[in-house]
Formats: sequence, structure tokens, C-alpha cells
Amino acid sequence: MNKTDPQEIYEKIKEEARSWVDARQEKPLVMVGTATCGLAAGALQVKEDFLKEIENKGLDAEVIEVGCIGHCYAEPLAIIAKPGFPPVCYGHLDDGLVHRLVEDFLAGDDPSYEYAMAALERNDEFPTFEDFPRGVYEEKLILEHCGFTDFSKIESYVARDGYSALAKALSGDPGLVLEEVKEANLRGRGGAGFPAGKKWEACLNNGEDEKYIICNGDEGDPGAFMDRSVLESDPHLVLEGMILCAYAVGAKQGYLYIRAEYPRAVEHTRKAIEQAREKGFLGSSILGTDFSFDLEVFQGSGAFICGEATALVNSMEGRTGMPESRPPRLVQQGFRGKPTVLNNVKTFAYVPLIIGRGAEWFKGIGNPESPGTAVFSLVGKINNTGLVEVPMGTTLRQLIEEVGDGLPEGSAFKAVQIGGPSGGCLPESSLDVPIDFDSLHEAGAIMGSGGLVVMDQEDCMVSVARFFLEFTQHESCGKCTFCRLGTKHMLDILTDITRGEGDLQTLQFLKELSEDVRDGSLCNLGRTAPNPVLTTLRYFYDEYRAHVEEGRCPALVCRDLILYYIKPSKCSKLCNVCVGSCPTEAIYTRDDGLKAIDQEKCVKCDNCRKACPTEYDAVLRLSPPVLPDEKERKAK
Repeated sequence: MNKTDPQEIYEKIKEEARSWVDARQEKPLVMVGTATCGLAAGALQVKEDFLKEIENKGLDAEVIEVGCIGHCYAEPLAIIAKPGFPPVCYGHLDDGLVHRLVEDFLAGDDPSYEYAMAALERNDEFPTFEDFPRGVYEEKLILEHCGFTDFSKIESYVARDGYSALAKALSGDPGLVLEEVKEANLRGRGGAGFPAGKKWEACLNNGEDEKYIICNGDEGDPGAFMDRSVLESDPHLVLEGMILCAYAVGAKQGYLYIRAEYPRAVEHTRKAIEQAREKGFLGSSILGTDFSFDLEVFQGSGAFICGEATALVNSMEGRTGMPESRPPRLVQQGFRGKPTVLNNVKTFAYVPLIIGRGAEWFKGIGNPESPGTAVFSLVGKINNTGLVEVPMGTTLRQLIEEVGDGLPEGSAFKAVQIGGPSGGCLPESSLDVPIDFDSLHEAGAIMGSGGLVVMDQEDCMVSVARFFLEFTQHESCGKCTFCRLGTKHMLDILTDITRGEGDLQTLQFLKELSEDVRDGSLCNLGRTAPNPVLTTLRYFYDEYRAHVEEGRCPALVCRDLILYYIKPSKCSKLCNVCVGSCPTEAIYTRDDGLKAIDQEKCVKCDNCRKACPTEYDAVLRLSPPVLPDEKERKAK
């Protein structure tokens, strides 16, 4: 039994934090979303505009940076909290709107609700985010405070009960933390879905005195930004989860493995570690107890393969990031040969919530086999791109049509690619598949880290499969033959198919080769790399057949199978827009003054079709069947 009561020490720290937050809220506060998505949209300029306007007006208001609120489609964003009014979020900000908000709201008392997205508290004048269609389906747990609180100040985290789960755990036996995580059936959110409690228990029972905790923040999937956003917006939540894990298994040192391409996540995490040490949540004798644990950030060099556990550990130890055969597993022999718990950013972020609110609360969300929530980055042909968090069991249809507000006008849904480059492409018939580890696996996809790409009829599924396979083939470490050579042969075959080469036997061979690579590869990169190929063959076989049998790309994407043609009846003699848009001077003027395209010079860049005025719409993009003799000539 510890002589010092950690709860008592924590309450004093929380009281100070609460006083600091209350003092800040006595004057207007402008919170500008400056996560990476916000920065790309011009958030820093918006911040400068607010500071300039406030200074010109001589107002006593503070402008701070916050993280990602999730509504990336509306960036740049800002939340204005003024005493006497509910905090209000504004999107699509520019210098003109900033001037208006400072003039009318900060200097006056008109919140300009006509420009607002939502209020953060219930009021009679404007809806909250919960009133939006996506709010009906979203249930934010680990994203609950992302974009709403100051990530640079630990007081913002502590004031909302941050580190209270740690104080609660330190008042009891470490075994209680482990039992609660096991009871909650928390499954790893890195993609595999392995129960975190079982992994922790295996590490605890190893018998070694020296153990390590590693957080995998090496998020390398194209279009995925969930882990980055959590680390940028609410890093203390992840730190607290790691500290609780260390307490449960008896570790003294931990590392956050974050790719160097995430400089903002690295910066915010390092600052959070320093602040946690200053407050006594990290280091020696945490909260006055005899438990000691510390954290460091390790920057990865950007190799996708280092997201695999054993490759990650190899890179941390200064060796080439290549996977190792297992067993032994990391919980038996990991970093520096010692038992190691390695979990994903999101997995650790759930732990403080589970310890603070209880396993039963967590199991009440989602479904029994996959409790809790799923965090996704919505990208592609979808109206509301961004970061979302929904209960497990939500269907893909609800996620795309309700949460993401569907596809842009004029687009028709074709497929959704889920699970990153190693995930699967699912058709419209699979939209009612519930989102959980087992259901997605049955459909041929994987949960992965949470990337979700929506595609429409203008996307060629053969080209999509080739794109993702090209990524995984490039990122293969080359250690095992199936992955090194198998993915290269698969890529070559797909490239031939996009050129209209091959036949039905080619498709059968591609399927068999994909299955061999899946079954014979050493690590999950090779085992899952064929997923986009196998799922597109399974669900979009007719599109493959059109390529190899007819020499036609139905989506008009594959350059070798399309041509551009200017329709004389629609072409205007006086218009030369298409001529100026062509980079290869393939467009010429005929004797009758109309335009035509030299097919030998045309590089299929699509510039002419996009440049042609809509009132003419004279440029056509076609994919006529390739005649047998032409196909034979191309093959030679």
C-alpha cells in the first residue's frame, strides 16, 4: 500500500488546472484548427487575420491553436467562445469572414449564425454538431475533445478529468487495470484486432523484470490520417493510456514510434511528455507512488513496412526494418530482447476511457465481438471528407451516405476501398455490411488502420487495384520470395491488363498468383497486399473481362484503351481553347476550320475535354473495342 494518496495529489493538480481554464474563459477565446489538414487549407493565415483584426479593434481576446475537429471538408475552421454565448464553430474562413466575425461578434453581440456551422452547446438559435446527419451516427470517444481544447496546455486535458484514470489505477492493484481491459474486450485498432488484454497479460507473465511499451504511430496508408490527428490534437490521451499499460505489466520505459513525416505530431507529443513530467504524471514516483515510468519519441524514416511490429522493433534497434518470423512474439522477446507490448495509437487512447468509465460502459457501445468505436478517414468521391468516429456495427452505407453526406451531385457510387492499401474494394451490394473486424473480413476486406476511399463510376477498378498494388510492391522489404517476386509479377500482369493485353487465362493466373502470395508471405504486408486484386476480381470481374476480351476500359481511365475525338457538329470554328490546352500540339485546325486530334501525338491528358466550353461540349472521350488485328499488332 502506498503511503501517499495519488488521488489527493491529482485533485490538487486538477484544481489548479480548473482555475487556469476558468480564468481563460472570462474573455473571448478564438480557437483556430491548426492540425495538418487545417494548415494545408490556410489556417495559419486565418489565425494571423484574427490577431490583426482583434488588435485593430483593441479587443481583449485570445487566439489559440487547436487540433482537428474532424470536419476537414470545411477547413479552415475556428471556434469562438465568448462569455454569455455558446461556443460556435465557423467553417470556410477567409479574411473577409474573419473581419465580419470580429466586427459583429467579438466587438458586438451578433454571432452571425448565418455563417456558423454549429454551436457546441445546446441553444435555441442554432443547431449543434449532434443535429447534423453525421452527428446522429457518430459517437466520439477518442475524438471527443479533438479540435475543442488546447493541445499545447496540459491544464486543458487535466481540467476535463485527464489523468484521473491514472490516479484511480495507482490507488489500487495493477492487476485491476489488466482485468478491466480484458473485460472490455478491447481489440487492437492497428488492423489485426487482437485483444489488447491478452497481449498485455502475456507480457506480464513472461517473468522478465525489464519490459517495454511501444506505441505504433507509423501510419503509412495512403489517405489515412487518424493516428496523426489524435497525436496532434489530444496527445495526453495516448500518453495516459501508455502509462496505464506500463503500470499493468510492470514496464519502466516506453516509446512512441512516429514517422518523421508527421512533424506536428512529433512536436506536440514531445511537448506533452515534457508537461506530463513537470506535473508528476511521468518519471520517477508518479503521483507520489513507487511507480516510475518514462516516455520518449522515436522518429521513423517513413518505410511502410515498419508498421509491422517486428520490423518496427528492428528499425528502433538500428537494423534494417524487416519483419522476423514469429514466434517468439514481441511479448516474449521484443525491443532489446525484452518483453514488449506494442499497440496502435488509437488502442492506447481507449484505455483511459475504459479505466475511468468501466468495461461495461465500453461494451455497451458497438457489438459484443467488436465493442467500442471505429475511427475512419473519409476521402475520395464523397462530400464531407474528414475524420469520423462511429460505433462498431454501423454499416458502410450509413457511414458513406449519412456521415459523409454521400457522393457529389452527378456521381454514382461504384466501390469503397477500406483498410488501406492492403484492404479490399467492396461494391454497392456490400454497403449494408456492418463495420467490425469479422464482418469486413468475411466480405474480403479488413478494418485496417481506418482508411476509407469512396469511388464512383469514373474510377476503373483494374487501375485502382494496380495503384494499391504498386504501393505495396514498392514498400515490400524484399525479404521473402512470395512478396518480393509475387507482387512484382502481379503488378506486371495488372499493367498488361490496363493496356488491353491478356485473356481469361491471364485473369485466372492472376487470381491463383494472388492467393499464393497471400498464403505464402512472411508478414501481413505480403499476406494482405493481394486484397485489392482479389476483391476487384471477385466483385468487378466483368470490368476485367472488358479489358482483356474487348480491349475496352468501361470507366474511360486506362490511357492505352481510350481516345479523344472532337465532334465536328459541335465544334466552333472561332474557339481555340482546346488548342491552347494541349501540351503536345496534338490538336490542329482542319481545312474547313474545325478542330481535330492527331491520335499519334495525343497523350490522353484530358486537358482538351476539360477546357472545352460547356455550351459546345465538343470533345468526346471514348473507349471503343480494340479490333483483334489491332490487339495483335500492339502485342508485337
